[in-house]
Amino acid sequence: GFAASTTTDATTPGFGNQFSNVTGSGVGGSAAFGIGYFDARLVLPTSQIVAGAWFTNTTYAALSMRDGDFFSKRFGGASGTDPDFFRLIVEGRDEQDQPTGQLSLLLADYRFDDPASDYVLDTWVFLDLTGLGVVRTLRFGFESSDVGAFGINTPTYFAIDDLSTIPEPGVALLLGLGLAGLALAPRAAR
Repeated sequence: GFAASTTTDATTPGFGNQFSNVTGSGVGGSAAFGIGYFDARLVLPTSQIVAGAWFTNTTYAALSMRDGDFFSKRFGGASGTDPDFFRLIVEGRDEQDQPTGQLSLLLADYRFDDPASDYVLDTWVFLDLTGLGVVRTLRFGFESSDVGAFGINTPTYFAIDDLSTIPEPGVALLLGLGLAGLALAPRAAR
């Protein structure tokens, strides 16, 4: 469900450009980022708290929602007033694969009273994931207003960058003690 990418094409629509994100780079202008699609799952090396990650749309999904394509409708419809949305859902799962919680991020929202407020996310946004608690796996899913007989029509892709975790208390304590010991060591020994 994941790919590493350095593809920067933020203007070409369609499936052939599925590994770019709409910003044209990673967070802070970095060259690399991740692309998640369909039923992506991220298994951590140990159970831990995930501080969060940065998310945005892929170029493929963003342009599909903005303009419509062979499979997906243009968000807002012909009149611009259809109440469309596209949501990324992040679910935490523990060591026994039981759910710990669920958070979401709107990648597009056309449900405002004023259509000028409607948007397709085109910047990196940080999503705090600490509310999921201690997790071993992150599962990524989607909800969309554009649904057909075979499920969601919107391309089920997202871009992710700089996922960070909070060390377990024991690891943090050992790291802190090691740094303190280094700071107290005689200069000549260092």
